[in-house]
Amino acid sequence: MTIEPLHLSITYMIKKLIPVALIVSSCMNAPDSFEWVTKLPPPWTLAERDFEFYLDQFHDRYPDFYARLKAINLWRVGTPYGLYCLGEEDGEDNDPIIRYDSSDCTVHVLTTLAYAKSLTLEEARSNMIDIHYKPNQENEKIPNYDLRWHFTSDRILNHPLTSDITASLLDPNKIEKFNIELNKKQNGQPFLDLDWTSKETISFIPSEKINTAILSKLPPVCGVAFVKRDYFKLGIVIAHEGYLIDRSNLIHASSEFERTVNVNLLDYLKNNDKNRFDGAMFFEFRASQ
Repeated sequence: MTIEPLHLSITYMIKKLIPVALIVSSCMNAPDSFEWVTKLPPPWTLAERDFEFYLDQFHDRYPDFYARLKAINLWRVGTPYGLYCLGEEDGEDNDPIIRYDSSDCTVHVLTTLAYAKSLTLEEARSNMIDIHYKPNQENEKIPNYDLRWHFTSDRILNHPLTSDITASLLDPNKIEKFNIELNKKQNGQPFLDLDWTSKETISFIPSEKINTAILSKLPPVCGVAFVKRDYFKLGIVIAHEGYLIDRSNLIHASSEFERTVNVNLLDYLKNNDKNRFDGAMFFEFRASQ
């Protein structure tokens, strides 16, 4: 049973009047089914209180973190595309700290993770700050442009909520490795105006080696980030990223389709019989730090 939000005040009245056990019981008739998600209204059309109402139901129906992460991914398919649509709500970038009405590829990855960890929008905002920013000198995480995890490869390798699993998927001799100083262009100038660089060793699987045998070794829900060699001279590694579900399907915010889409990964890797990217890194999400 899904309780539709007919009016903002009604949704919260219902939530208070109906025992939680009844909601859980009605939602858990088919605990492994994600059909329930397809019957929900599109999240980007909802008012904040309605979105929060459904967010709470996701936790009731999918108590397992990874099942919930998959379910919220599926719910967000169709979200309108918007490039660089997050900020600090102040200072250099006035865009919202978190949102659900628009996504680019990284925004989709990070905000979906924040929502999967949260029961309320206030909690999601707090979790987004924890996910999107590095600690300052006082070991506090505050919205600050200079302290964002600006580089996806840096986040995959060094964020406490992610773990690079690329090297576990293929014979080491078939994995490509290279050294790079992130945020340092070939001419020595920074790519972003930050007082920060990081020397990293990057491992990725070339696109031509990614197949069903590789994908079968992945967890049911993980992250995938796509490598472009042309970017290396800019001090960048990753051109795009998204979630991989069921070891086959890529859910990602697509500039090509101008919305978040759910596509077969192996089909997506090819564009007019050419590889879209030079390879990919795969990474796991941790439920907690």
